[in-house]
Amino acid sequence: MFKYTKSTLQLTRTVQRSALKMAQSRVLQCRMYASSNKEAPKKQRRSLVPLAILGIAALGLTYYNMGHVSKPPRASVDPVSRPKKDIESKEQPLFKDNEISVIYVLGGPGAGKGTQSAKLVKEYGFVHLSAGDLLRAEQNDASSKYGELIANYIKEGRIVPQEITVALLRKAIVNNYNQGKTKFLVDGFPRKMDQALAFENQIAHGKFVLFFQCPEDVMLHRLLERGKTSGRSDDNMETIRKRFHVFEETSMPVVDYFEKQGKVLKVSCDHPVDVVFGQVVAQLKKEGITD
Repeated sequence: MFKYTKSTLQLTRTVQRSALKMAQSRVLQCRMYASSNKEAPKKQRRSLVPLAILGIAALGLTYYNMGHVSKPPRASVDPVSRPKKDIESKEQPLFKDNEISVIYVLGGPGAGKGTQSAKLVKEYGFVHLSAGDLLRAEQNDASSKYGELIANYIKEGRIVPQEITVALLRKAIVNNYNQGKTKFLVDGFPRKMDQALAFENQIAHGKFVLFFQCPEDVMLHRLLERGKTSGRSDDNMETIRKRFHVFEETSMPVVDYFEKQGKVLKVSCDHPVDVVFGQVVAQLKKEGITD
């Protein structure tokens, strides 16, 4: 950062004194010329007036500057490095409310959570964390001790134990935060009350739930179409029916829990993608999340 040293101040004052002497000399020259040419035509003497005015102005400005030395330049923002978070920290919750923004994205299977989250990432710079994607990645990690367990739960349409899901989300959020990212969409989570309470107590308080409402027959059609190319083990009729049942039984109580706190924003998803996105953006604007 620039420092206003003693030597710098001395140099500034030296320059100001030189300017003062030049201004005084200019005014003196004008006076001498005017007095020695009293017989000159009035028009010629008048032409000296602007020079005299400029000299006097320069003299006054120099006197002012000598008594008002400019303050040293300062950075508009003092660069303060934000401390990184330690994933092993015992602090609870790990993040304060002003450090990150977490939006839970909930809705039945096939409601369009991933599609809308991807659009929000593109348009508004959110970090999209899909609980399902994190679990599938962990399942496929040969070094993971939870891989087989996760695979069985997903295949049967059941909810993976909250300890595993919360730990994966914690790791992902800390990694992104330490890279300077602070806005998170947590998709497909929390799906049970124990997940909600564990996350809020251990990691951060969610700002609100973005809840996608969609008729079951529409979701079923979407999932069956997706199953033709997704390669996902849970995109089949039997598992889809189980997932619908589990959502109603375990996830709707989570929605009700946050709704009693006034923290649920509902969006109707039985519409084209761009229409739904328009509703999502309108809801976020209302909450001051987007401009």
